[in-house]
Amino acid sequence: MRSYGQYCSVAKALDVVGDRWTLLIIRELLTQGPCRYTDLKNGLPGIATNLLSERLRDLESAGLIQRTEAPPPIATSLFGLTEAGAELEPVLSSLGGWGLRYMTGPDDGDEFRSHWFVFPVSLFLRDRDPGGPPVAIELRTPPGTGRPAVIEISGGAVRTRLGTAAAPDLVLTGTPKLILGLLSAYLTVPEARDLGLEISGDAGVLRRVQPDSAGQPLLASGTLRA
Repeated sequence: MRSYGQYCSVAKALDVVGDRWTLLIIRELLTQGPCRYTDLKNGLPGIATNLLSERLRDLESAGLIQRTEAPPPIATSLFGLTEAGAELEPVLSSLGGWGLRYMTGPDDGDEFRSHWFVFPVSLFLRDRDPGGPPVAIELRTPPGTGRPAVIEISGGAVRTRLGTAAAPDLVLTGTPKLILGLLSAYLTVPEARDLGLEISGDAGVLRRVQPDSAGQPLLASGTLRA
């Protein structure tokens, strides 16, 4: 781990988390919880095996992650965040919000994993009817991008998790960009359908969580064609 050699809190923080891939490892552990090595490798497409091992050792030495031995049937090491590592969540959220402006179009070859919905969804969805009944929106992306994700809205809170809903109120099936375009209110339901998003169930539940207007420089409808 290289150091900037500066007596400054920003420099000291970057000494620990400023290397390439480091904050993305933190992202994986924030969104997935404790992970096996193979789970981390799958969530970090493009990282070399030896580099992932090196970054994990560095983060463990810095006190940001800890390794535990899981009993059968897992029977392998699990990597999880320490309290200090979990304190990076608002840092990642702020960085993700700032980075939305650069998501106007996926570059050729950009990878996606369904658990990555957590950060953008948490930035612009709010429960506008806290007294209303619980509702669930299931998000299904193309094969190879991971399991479906579910947005659960209840009691003023909006939560995202991996998996399926027993009886989803709404199911959105398509590319991540079209799904985010609809959720963030850059696209109307008819526009999203015209662009290829499959929408089944009660689309009216979107009004409960969508922002009043598309206020983020994220997914202008004119750039949504993939």
